[in-house]
Amino acid sequence: MSNRVTVISSTCVPLNRNNVDTDQIIPARFLKGTTKAGLGEKLFYDWRYLEDGSPNPEFVLNNPRYSGSVLVAAHNFGCGSSREHAPWALKDYGFQVILAISFADIFRNNSLKNQLLPIPLPEPVMLKLLDDIERDPSLTVTVDLPNQTVKIPGQPEQHFDVDPYRKQCLLEGLDDVGYTLSHVADIERYEAAHA
Repeated sequence: MSNRVTVISSTCVPLNRNNVDTDQIIPARFLKGTTKAGLGEKLFYDWRYLEDGSPNPEFVLNNPRYSGSVLVAAHNFGCGSSREHAPWALKDYGFQVILAISFADIFRNNSLKNQLLPIPLPEPVMLKLLDDIERDPSLTVTVDLPNQTVKIPGQPEQHFDVDPYRKQCLLEGLDDVGYTLSHVADIERYEAAHA
């Protein structure tokens, strides 16, 4: 999967819960590793699996009706600790965009640094979207990062704000280090001129 985020048209996974914290997204006992690979398997682990390790049939990620690269949530998504593993796990699972009514600030910033696009939208828009997805899992939303819009069937087009630097990194599939390395020639010229 490419790290670039540009225009994404996808069905959605509805997670109609408020205050989903980072320990629910990726429980602390899975934070021993230092790589991102495999964290998607542990995403929402305590909701996703029963005590015997079998899939919880009541949890949305185990419901075959829902799939897609867009997660749709409610209020205060990503609250709790500042662990960067939370966006890593969401991204490793296959999500590229999270639409929610609101996000915790640290989670939102960590997501943007990891090529995961968190977009807050007005509560009435989100509540209708959650209801519509539950009625029709084939509903497709289109997130257009270049134009900073979200198109949702049956609703007016929504505009969202994103920091210009973070937008550029998302469009190019770069993290902070990758962005710096993309300017190596300029850096070397500067260093040569000031040696």
